[in-house]
Amino acid sequence: MMVLVGLFVGTLVGGGGLFFYQRLKTKTARALADEILSDAKREAETIRIDADLKAKEEMIRRREGLEREAEEGRKQIRDAERRLEKREDVLDQKHEHITKKEREMDTVQRFLATQQEELSQRNAEAKSLISEQRDILQRLSGLSRDDARETLLRRLESELSHEVGGLILKHEQQLKETCQSKAREILITTIQRYASGHTADTTTSTVDIPSDDMKGRIIGREGRNIRAFEKATGVDVIVDDTPGVVIVSAFDNVRRETAKLALEKLILDGRIHPSRIEEVVLETQEEMERHIRQIGRAAAQEANVPGLHDKLHDLLGRLKFRTSYSQNVLQHSLEVAFLTGLLAEELGMDGALGRRCGLLHDIGKAADHEMEGGHPKIGAELTKRYGEGREVVHAALGHHDDIRIENPFTVLVAAADAVSASRPGARRETLEKYVRRLEELEAVACGFPGVDQAYAIQAGREIRVIANSEQLNDDLTAKLARDIAKAIQEQLTYPGEVKVTVLRETRTVEFAR
Repeated sequence: MMVLVGLFVGTLVGGGGLFFYQRLKTKTARALADEILSDAKREAETIRIDADLKAKEEMIRRREGLEREAEEGRKQIRDAERRLEKREDVLDQKHEHITKKEREMDTVQRFLATQQEELSQRNAEAKSLISEQRDILQRLSGLSRDDARETLLRRLESELSHEVGGLILKHEQQLKETCQSKAREILITTIQRYASGHTADTTTSTVDIPSDDMKGRIIGREGRNIRAFEKATGVDVIVDDTPGVVIVSAFDNVRRETAKLALEKLILDGRIHPSRIEEVVLETQEEMERHIRQIGRAAAQEANVPGLHDKLHDLLGRLKFRTSYSQNVLQHSLEVAFLTGLLAEELGMDGALGRRCGLLHDIGKAADHEMEGGHPKIGAELTKRYGEGREVVHAALGHHDDIRIENPFTVLVAAADAVSASRPGARRETLEKYVRRLEELEAVACGFPGVDQAYAIQAGREIRVIANSEQLNDDLTAKLARDIAKAIQEQLTYPGEVKVTVLRETRTVEFAR
């Protein structure tokens, strides 16, 4: 009985303990599940927050990329607008120039119309008077108009031809016996002893760049670099669509060359910003001043003109960057120096002083944009200021015959200046225009009766005419030369002068058999 009671009690106790154990285990599992669920929620929240951050970062990166692309587009638009503004300015200037020319043409046309009307009235009056006089002459002479004209012309030609030809020959002989032959001989001898080349500069220079990306760096943000460069150098920088080059434009060749060298330095250095631009431009200007003085000293040494003031050396160097009628002024000055020296030596004068006068005769062109007056007056002031003698000052002042000539060296400088400017090749002339001028010379000469052939020689400075010996005698040949020269003066435009030489010969041929 006790055993059964004990078993019963033990069963009850064991069942209760098992019940409590199961309940405790259930509570522990629920707590663990709640904890796992809480951790999962926190992890999910963390993942969500990270995803939001990454999405925001991606959105920011895309926004920055779009802003950069938009900024680049705006920059390109600004560059295009700047180029269009420059082109618009150029077109406005051209339009204004064309409008001005049109106004001038209208004025000229109105004046010509008035003159034409007056001429028409006068021609009508003259024709009426001539008709009345012709009728009176026909009644008095009993000859028709054509018969009277032919008779009168034959008589006048017969009477005047021999007299005019004889007078021309007489005067030409007198001139040949005087100074003209000697002057020609001296000039020919001098020109034959000296010859020189010619160079000419333009108003623009090109600067090569390694790539088109460099154009953006030259322009800079909102154009600050190019504005700083143009302000420091005083030139215009043209950055257009031409690949691989940037154009530097200025009428002052010294400033243009300085700007070109400075821009090449900046491109090679790679650091392009306003402060660096000012530094490089200042450095290049100093180098250019030294280079100009070296050029002036070399020119003085080449012309064998010692003892010049350093300022005159600087002015001579600047002439290398100056052109006149497409002729380089320094090269022209050297030519005039050599020619003047040779002319002076041919005449028994001081050749060294002649070279000095010739070298400095156009020195005023180096400063005519800085001082008032023409280059002869400026040159005279500069040579006098820097210690040159009276002959040099007078040659600079009077080599264009603006004043009364009081010194023989001034005459020699003027002659050498004309020779240097008018010699073939000194000033550029197109081949087409050159050939046309020669053809016009020959056509004028061939238009006269009694001319068999005509040849333009010496680059159009002389024309040789072959006359028919059976139709013309010596007196008529002299008249023919004068008539051809007069026709050339009236009909053609040419530099310097044209010599007309008429040749007439009689050939008698026999054969010994």
